Amino acid sequence: MRKSGPRTPAIMEAQPTVPGPPPGYGQHWYHNPSQQPVDVQPPDGYPPPGLLQPAPEAAPAAPKRKRGRPAGTQQKKSEGAGTKRAKTGKSKGKQEKITDSFKTVKRKIDRFNGTSEAELLTKTLPDILTYGLDIVIIGINPGLMAAYKGHHYPGPGNHFWKCLFLSGLIDVPLNHMDDGSLPEKYGIGFTNMVERTTPGSKDLKSKEIREGGKILLQKLQKYKPRIAVFNGKCIYEIFSKEVFGVKVKKMEFGQQPHQIPDGETVVYVMPSSSARCAQFPRAQDKVHYYIKLKELRNHLKGIKSAPEVSEVEYSFDLHKAQADAKKMAIKEEKHDPGYDAAYGGPVENSADTNGQCNFATAEPATSNSEFNADSTFCQVPDGQWMTQSFTDQIPSINN
Repeated sequence: MRKSGPRTPAIMEAQPTVPGPPPGYGQHWYHNPSQQPVDVQPPDGYPPPGLLQPAPEAAPAAPKRKRGRPAGTQQKKSEGAGTKRAKTGKSKGKQEKITDSFKTVKRKIDRFNGTSEAELLTKTLPDILTYGLDIVIIGINPGLMAAYKGHHYPGPGNHFWKCLFLSGLIDVPLNHMDDGSLPEKYGIGFTNMVERTTPGSKDLKSKEIREGGKILLQKLQKYKPRIAVFNGKCIYEIFSKEVFGVKVKKMEFGQQPHQIPDGETVVYVMPSSSARCAQFPRAQDKVHYYIKLKELRNHLKGIKSAPEVSEVEYSFDLHKAQADAKKMAIKEEKHDPGYDAAYGGPVENSADTNGQCNFATAEPATSNSEFNADSTFCQVPDGQWMTQSFTDQIPSINN
């Protein structure tokens, strides 16, 4: 237990008492009609009654403000959050995302100048086909923009017209407004596998695509173009399974092994010209297949194009390289320009040298026995140098 010290008695100081005003003090002062001073004197410590003012009333104390947002706004947001929580009711203690409570309304863009999508879905895109075409471009089905414009591949992000010009299939830049002039000028036509207009190819039913493949086959057999070009591999996979009865497992872009029945139409597949193609997102990634299409068309028509760019195949033959190295070594041994420049002229080859290195001297030969003709000093075999030849340094590879 805590021990407490001795308590000291509280010292109470005596308060001086002030005597109150005498009776009738205020009455004589305020109710004196003559306004003459009254003999009543105020006690000590009190001012004259005229100087006394009524005490001001105390203003009501303002309520203490709580921390945080104002009560009104907090109540509104709490009400909104409460309704959202009441609707979901499946959070189970998880924190609610901000995007769920505060969703922004996207601004609607009038892409078709007041024409509704329901009205565009009723429209179709006519084919551009005729006899004697070189190429027929086959799409999956018309989109909303194509149905609105009434032309093929009108989308601003579509790479078809750009690739067509960069590959040389057309000699001037064109756009979707010129699709009707392509059959006569360049022998290129347009058609689709399905005629119905949809916002996307995912909105098509599999039954529609299968029936569209049969209708497309009849069109190709009727007009007989040289090349049927499928703009996208998904279109050809469905067409191949429906017409040829072959399910493509590993398909490669370019010319396909099958031809259109009852005709000589060659099948060609190129990447989709749409900008949404993930494998080839840029136009320059797709131009290669348009160039190959042009080469195939020229080959089928018997046109020999000028070899502006030729492909060269490089190969290495070890035996041929060794033979060429020996020839170069022999040439270097027979004639050395550095040696001729050092000694003032070319070396005269005589029949007696037989490939040996003979150095001509102005002094007559000495009769020293060490340097006579029979001596073997400083002699080399015929046709060889003292140092190792370059050809001997080439390693031999045994297969």
